Amino acid sequence: MRARSGYSLMEAIVALFVLAVASTGLLVALQAHVDGVRGLEDRITAQWIAENRLAELAVGEPEVERVRMMGDDWIVRAARSATADPELQAVEVSVTRAGAPSPSARLKGFVDAGAAS
Repeated sequence: MRARSGYSLMEAIVALFVLAVASTGLLVALQAHVDGVRGLEDRITAQWIAENRLAELAVGEPEVERVRMMGDDWIVRAARSATADPELQAVEVSVTRAGAPSPSARLKGFVDAGAAS
């Protein structure tokens, strides 16, 4: 009897099936990673906007504003509250991507009470 060389059709089909299953798992993991990076980018951008707003509030900027940064629209809200020191106000700045249900970043700080708009 002659020795066979190469793979049979069944062996090739099984190998392709294993490769397809592994590729599907890899694609799912890659998509999850991309989504995670996108979320991180949103949170970092929102944090930058919040820090900018807190600095601007110190000179009397408006409490609610729409900002465009990195190609997206963001809603910036600042809530002021009194503190034990009458010369300071506590401020909480929240930044939400336009259309998103919840803020991507929140930042708390203090501003001069005389800068209230």
